[in-house]
Amino acid sequence: MAVKVATVYTQRARYYSSAEAFDIKRPDIAAHVFRAEHDRAFAPDAPSGLIPLDASAALDLPFPATTPLILARYARIRAGDRLAPRFEASGELYYVIRGGGETRLGDDVLEWDAGDVFCLPGGVAAVHTSRQDSLLWIVTNEPELAYEGARVPAPGRAPIEVVHYPGDEIRRRLEWIHGLASETAMVGKAINLSSRAMDRYRTCLPSFTLSMNSLAPGDDQRLHRHNAVAVTLIVQASRCYSLIDGRRVEWEPDTVMITPPGAMHSHHNEGDDLALFLIVQDGGLYYHCRTMGFAYEG
Repeated sequence: MAVKVATVYTQRARYYSSAEAFDIKRPDIAAHVFRAEHDRAFAPDAPSGLIPLDASAALDLPFPATTPLILARYARIRAGDRLAPRFEASGELYYVIRGGGETRLGDDVLEWDAGDVFCLPGGVAAVHTSRQDSLLWIVTNEPELAYEGARVPAPGRAPIEVVHYPGDEIRRRLEWIHGLASETAMVGKAINLSSRAMDRYRTCLPSFTLSMNSLAPGDDQRLHRHNAVAVTLIVQASRCYSLIDGRRVEWEPDTVMITPPGAMHSHHNEGDDLALFLIVQDGGLYYHCRTMGFAYEG
């Protein structure tokens, strides 16, 4: 068989044996608490701006990322200030840690207060204005798009719409969950937040799940694992902790912790008050691939 002349196209080709092709080394996702970023965001003199929870160096990624598909940030907005970031994402998730204000996105105007959750379509610069000193937690799928070299959706083509989950309604729904009979089968006592656009999938974004989880005083969530990573904002906790692959991780209010994919972990409330923790996972991706891998120990 005649050998074809090399071209610019054939020179781009690479060939690996089966021994080499699957020997791909990547840094593990480690359990971690973002304390330094928390302290910067909550400093009394912190200016308005964004503070990314960026672990890209540890993950050996060429773009900012909290985990390979997720990027979380604190957003400080001083009273009377405004922020208008534009994220290269298909969707944006927000939790109001404290304060109050409004967000404008085109013709949409959304009023928010402490304890609220809201979601926005990505790729459009929303304007966030604070009527008092405010702190928000923002999560996007920017790393997911960056990894694929994908562009943000065209206006009107994002997978989600503007959605608002008032804090009072979230608490009311959690009270209902806690009032159910103890024999009702549930994986923890949590409210999963979805929307009209995502109702078929019961997720907040096609790749992400978002849930407000809770632990009653003296309660434990039993040891379990799943293939999705968990990025957790501790909303309300006293004398609470997690065990992650045997390591004890103390909960600190308003900090963010990472539970690695596949790690055996459990959550524990030794305090006298209800614990609340908001969790973003890349679980939508695993549900879609039928590979969530949820299992209890044993």
